[in-house]
Amino acid sequence: MYHPTTRVLAVLELLQTHGRLSGAEMSARLGVDTRTLRRYIVTLEEMGIPIATERGRHGGYALMAGFKLPPMMFTNDEALALAMGLLAARSLGFAEAAPAVSSAQAKLERIMPANLKRRVRAIDETVRLDMIRTVAPTDSDALVTLSSAALAQQRVHLRYRAPDGSETERGFDAYGLAFRGGCWYVIGMCHLRAEMRSFRLDRIVKAEPRPVSFARPAGFDPLGYLNQSMATMPRAHPVEVLLHTDLKTASAHFFGALGVFEQIDDGVLLRCSTDHVDWFAGHLAGMPFDFEVRAPDLLRDSLARLGERLLRMAGALR
Repeated sequence: MYHPTTRVLAVLELLQTHGRLSGAEMSARLGVDTRTLRRYIVTLEEMGIPIATERGRHGGYALMAGFKLPPMMFTNDEALALAMGLLAARSLGFAEAAPAVSSAQAKLERIMPANLKRRVRAIDETVRLDMIRTVAPTDSDALVTLSSAALAQQRVHLRYRAPDGSETERGFDAYGLAFRGGCWYVIGMCHLRAEMRSFRLDRIVKAEPRPVSFARPAGFDPLGYLNQSMATMPRAHPVEVLLHTDLKTASAHFFGALGVFEQIDDGVLLRCSTDHVDWFAGHLAGMPFDFEVRAPDLLRDSLARLGERLLRMAGALR
C-alpha cells in the first residue's frame, strides 16, 4: 500500500518527467481522486516546490519555468527496487554488465542518504540470484538494437548463426524480447521464413536497423508467446496425460512451457510432446497426484519399468 508521502513524491516525479499534466491524468496515474491530488499539490507547495496551476475544465499542473529540482530522492521501496535491479543486471551474464553496474551503483550512492546507501549495499553484498545457467550475448549491442527497433517498430537486418555454425540473413520485425531458461530471445516476424520466429540473442552475429516500418501487434506478450511456442513445439513422441488434480495445482508442479493444460470434468488434460520418454516418465512419477497416461504406449512402458526398479531398490521385489 502506498504511503501518502510516496504519492506526494510520485506527483513531483510526474511533473518533472512530463512537464505538464492535467489533473484528471495525474489522478488516474496515481489512483486517487482530484481532491486528494490537490492536497498533494498543496503539500509540495508547502515544501517550497513552485507549481503553476491552470484552472478550468482542461486545466493542469506544471513546475514553474526555470525551477531546478533537488537531487533525486528515493523511498525505501524504490531503493530496494534499484538494488535488486542492479543485482539482477549483474547476474544476467552480459560481459559489460559488471563495470556498468558498479559505476551506476557508485553514482547512486553519492546522492543517497546514508540509511538508503546502507540498504543498497546490504543487498549487493548479501543477496545472490540463481542465474548460473544464464547464456548472454558477448555484449549488449543486440539487446539495445532490437529493443529499440521493437519500440520504434523499425525493421532490422539480422545475421544469425545456427548451432551447427551455419549463418543466415533475413529482414526481421522485432515484436519484443524475453528472458527464459537462462537465455535471451527476440520474437517477431521473420521475412526469410514468412512466419513468426524466435531467435537467441547469443547467436545473433549482427543486427542493423533498416528504414522500413511495421505494425507490432497490440498488447503482444513476448514471454507468453515464447512459452506457448515451446510448449507446442513438435517432438518425437506426442504425449497426452490426464492429471487427477485441478489446473492451479497442475501448473504449480510442472515447469513452464512443458505443454498445454486444459481443465476438463475428470481433471486436467496435459498435451505435449517429448524426445525423451524415460525422462518424462520420471518427471510424472514425482507428481503428488494420480494420473492416467492416454498416449503413447512407450510412456506407459517406461513408467512400468521405473516402478519395478523403484520396488527393487525399496526391497519389495526379490
